[in-house]
Amino acid sequence: MDAQTLFEKLRKVQEPKGYFFNNDREKVVDLLEALLTNKERYGYMACPCRLAAGDRDKDRDIICPCVYRAPDVAEFGSCYCALYVSADWNAGKIKKEYVPERRPPEKMF
Repeated sequence: MDAQTLFEKLRKVQEPKGYFFNNDREKVVDLLEALLTNKERYGYMACPCRLAAGDRDKDRDIICPCVYRAPDVAEFGSCYCALYVSADWNAGKIKKEYVPERRPPEKMF
């Protein structure tokens, strides 16, 4: 699978849920390619913005879309890596600000 195929597949599933890809297409393609690299490396699409352990059980919270996406998008309009954003974030209706890491320190390696 390539980044464009993954883009279309995920878009169809995520947009009806209110999660949109960032308008910065270059950033999105880079992140999708990194997800595909992690899938080859680990067998699952670990968030490319976090350090994966390579153990599916330990990384369950950061398999894209990670468990932190919903609260991040609800509070900031984008997830930690800004792959997924709200419609208002893309439209410039809300301020684009830094999204702090929600993953507990004990889960980081």
